[in-house]
Amino acid sequence: MAVLDAEYLGMGTEVQKFEAALEAFFGRPVICTVNGTAGLQLALQACGVGYGDEVLVPSLTYLASYQAISATGARPVSCDVDSHTLCLDPVDAEKRITPKTKAIMPVYYASAPGLITQCYELAARHNLRIVEDAAHALGSYVGDKMVGTFGDVSCFSFDGIKNITAGEGGCVVSDNPETLQLIRDARMLGIHKDTEARYRGERSWEFDVSNQGWRYHMSNIMAAIGLAQLDRFDEFSSRRKSLGARYNAHFAKSNVVQPLVADFSGVVPHIYVVRIVGLLDRDGLRARMLENGIETGVHYLPNHNLSFYSGEGTEELAVTDREFPLMLTLPLHPDLTDVDVDKVVSVLLANIDAFCSAQN
Repeated sequence: MAVLDAEYLGMGTEVQKFEAALEAFFGRPVICTVNGTAGLQLALQACGVGYGDEVLVPSLTYLASYQAISATGARPVSCDVDSHTLCLDPVDAEKRITPKTKAIMPVYYASAPGLITQCYELAARHNLRIVEDAAHALGSYVGDKMVGTFGDVSCFSFDGIKNITAGEGGCVVSDNPETLQLIRDARMLGIHKDTEARYRGERSWEFDVSNQGWRYHMSNIMAAIGLAQLDRFDEFSSRRKSLGARYNAHFAKSNVVQPLVADFSGVVPHIYVVRIVGLLDRDGLRARMLENGIETGVHYLPNHNLSFYSGEGTEELAVTDREFPLMLTLPLHPDLTDVDVDKVVSVLLANIDAFCSAQN
C-alpha cells in the first residue's frame, strides 16, 4: 500500500531494497528482473551467447529454459537426464559439445541439486559458461552451500507458485561484475547506467546504448510483495520440507511409488514428483485422482518432443523418454495440511493398480 500511495509504480527504491535483501540472503550481488525467464535470457546474453551459438540443456525442463536460449538467437541442444535425479546428465552433455557450444544450463529439477558439481567440472574442461536455471531451488543446498551462493550465474523465479513470490519476477545472482553490469543495463532497454537514475527516483533523458536491451526490469509493486514474502521464507521453507518428508514417509514401503527426492533436509521442494513403476495410463490415473478432488500435474513435457525444438540428436534421449511417462506431480504448497497429504496418498495407493502393469 505504501508503494501505491507513493504513486511511483515502476522500478525504483523498492526494487533496490528487494535486491539488497536478496544480496543479504545469498551473500552475493543480485539483479531483479520482470520474471525468471527474462533473467535466464539476460544472463545468457551477458555471457556472450548469441546467434549461431549452442547451449546444452536438459530436455526435461519447463519450456521457459528453452525459450530463454532461443530468444538470444542460440540453439538449445537437448541433453538426456541422469536416471536417479532426472537432472542434466553431464556424461551425455559432453558428447553433444561442438565448436559452437558456448554455455551449459543445468536445471535444479524439483529443487534438487542433481549432478551440478560434475556440470561445473565439465564446463571447466571445455571453457564454457554456466547459467543455472534455479527457478525451483530457492533455499535448497548442494552439500553445505546454498544454491545461488556459489558458481557462475544462478537465475531464480518469483512467480505465483514458487518458494516465494513477487506476483511475478525473478533475479540473477553472480560474482562477475562485467556480467552483472551487462544484465543491469540490458533489463532497462540497454540504457547505460539507467538503473542508478531509477533508484534515485529519476530517469535518464540523455543516454547511450551499445547492446541490445529489453524492457525486463522489476516494478516497485512486485518488489514490495517480494520483500514481504522473503520475510516469511523460513516459515514457507519449513512447511514445504515437512510436507515432502511426510509424503516420503508414506511411500517408504511402496514398491510402486518412488519419490524423486529422498532427503528434504537440504532441499526446499517447489514441486513433489514421484516415479510410478509400471504406469501405463497416467491420464486415467490423473482423472481418477481428480474425481476424488485431487489435482495432479506433469512436470514437464520434454522439449525435444515440441515441434519448435525437435531435431538432430533428440532421438537419443533414452532416459528422458523412458522416465517421462512414469512421472506424476502431487500437490505441494504451504497451505496444504498433513491431513491433505494423507488423503492424497490414500487415494493414490487405493487406485494405482488399475493404471499400472499387472506385474505390480
